[in-house]
Amino acid sequence: MFFTRIPCPKWVDHSKELLNKSTRYFALVGIIIGAIGGLVYYGTSHLFDQNLAILLSMMATIWITGAFHEDGFADMLDGFGGGWTKERILIIMKDSRLGTYGTIGLIFLLATKFFSLEKATGIDFIFLMIAGHSISRFFATILIYKLPYVRDDGTGKEKPSADNMQLKSLLLNALFGLSPLFLFQEISVFIVLVPCAIATYLMGRFFNKWIGGHTGDCAGATQQIVEIIFYLSMLVFWKTFSMNIF
Repeated sequence: MFFTRIPCPKWVDHSKELLNKSTRYFALVGIIIGAIGGLVYYGTSHLFDQNLAILLSMMATIWITGAFHEDGFADMLDGFGGGWTKERILIIMKDSRLGTYGTIGLIFLLATKFFSLEKATGIDFIFLMIAGHSISRFFATILIYKLPYVRDDGTGKEKPSADNMQLKSLLLNALFGLSPLFLFQEISVFIVLVPCAIATYLMGRFFNKWIGGHTGDCAGATQQIVEIIFYLSMLVFWKTFSMNIF
């Protein structure tokens, strides 16, 4: 309900407590979203050329999530690009209007994602999508677990966000998030987690320095950036080790 447009039973309710409990399944949601994107690519690749199939696959993942994380990425760029104090950054991030930083950032984000996937097509494309979406959401939960949730002074619209995560929830996310790497049947592929971890660490330091913690937009931005870093790292891994995994 929180992360996708997938219909939920009517008896499913929404509350802050349930949202915090749901954090244990964030990476599992990534598996579902990645599988949808991969299947759309697989189906449309039999009808259209490769590039159009990739574009339709990306559109499918964006539609199924309601551009949830892309919106957080854009808001984060607008906030930290246009704000020079904690208060100003938080106010800008809650503004529903899209600014210059967010617009330019989204263009480069989606372009980088497209060309990364364009270089990594093949029979294991579905595996790549599943792993990219699950791993990136796992690293976003590390941000939620390690950094305190930052609340503002009450101005503007408050965005819903998970702000409390237990260690057992993080470990379950690790299980869901990292297990898709076994689909590639090559243990050395786990090395691609290193640049993902470094990026998460640096982003966490940056957020903590400027606002003293994280917000939902920060977590969404982390998911998007780590997803792209994962795709790029897989391309480097494949080229360097000459592994026929794509």
